[in-house]
Amino acid sequence: MAAEVVERDCPAAPDGGSSGSEDEAQPSPAAAAAQKREGWLRKFRELHMKRNEARKLNHQEVVEEDKRLKLPPNWEAKKARLEWELKVEEKKKECAARGEDYERVKLLEISAEDAERWERKKKRKNPDLGFSDYAAAQLRQYQRLTRQIKPDLEQYEKLKEQYGEALYPTSDSLLHGTHVPTKEGIDRMVADLEKQIEKREKYSRRRPYNDDADIDYINERNAKFNKKAERFYGKYTAEIKQNLERGTAV
Repeated sequence: MAAEVVERDCPAAPDGGSSGSEDEAQPSPAAAAAQKREGWLRKFRELHMKRNEARKLNHQEVVEEDKRLKLPPNWEAKKARLEWELKVEEKKKECAARGEDYERVKLLEISAEDAERWERKKKRKNPDLGFSDYAAAQLRQYQRLTRQIKPDLEQYEKLKEQYGEALYPTSDSLLHGTHVPTKEGIDRMVADLEKQIEKREKYSRRRPYNDDADIDYINERNAKFNKKAERFYGKYTAEIKQNLERGTAV
């Protein structure tokens, strides 16, 4: 009987051991609270590190923006220009070291499409920006006249044979009164002067003053306003104006 009691009691031992292990696997409320607190602290430290990193980046951006604001307004263009000039100088040194012509190498690197685009851009560009001063106007006139010059190589060779070294004057040369212009040259100069006079007359904005015209203004500004009003509304008010002048207005 005692043996049976022992045998009956022995199988019950594993159940009691499993319940004890389950109790040990489940954390206690204090441990769970500690784990939760540790997770919160870890997240807090991560957020704190991110905040410090964002603060550092913001400070760097503020410093860079302050530097940019203190720079001249065209600093970016100047910087790009200086970088391009440095690249050009380096390219020239490389070409000089290889014994090559830089201008030729630069032209070889330009594509046909870029060359055509630059040519179209040059044709569209208007170099005449209007009158700024007399020196600029004189320079534009000189450039226009020099572009129109077409060298006569045959005449040049004749003059070279005729004068020899005297064709290339120095500081000691005396050529005053020795040059006789050709008839073609005189005709070309006269035609150019006539073109200049005709162009100047077209560009003149001065309006002739008519002494016999009616004075219907009190100053220059009022006269311009009356002319504009007459140009836009004259045909509608012509009859009213005539009636007022005759004194027959209703």
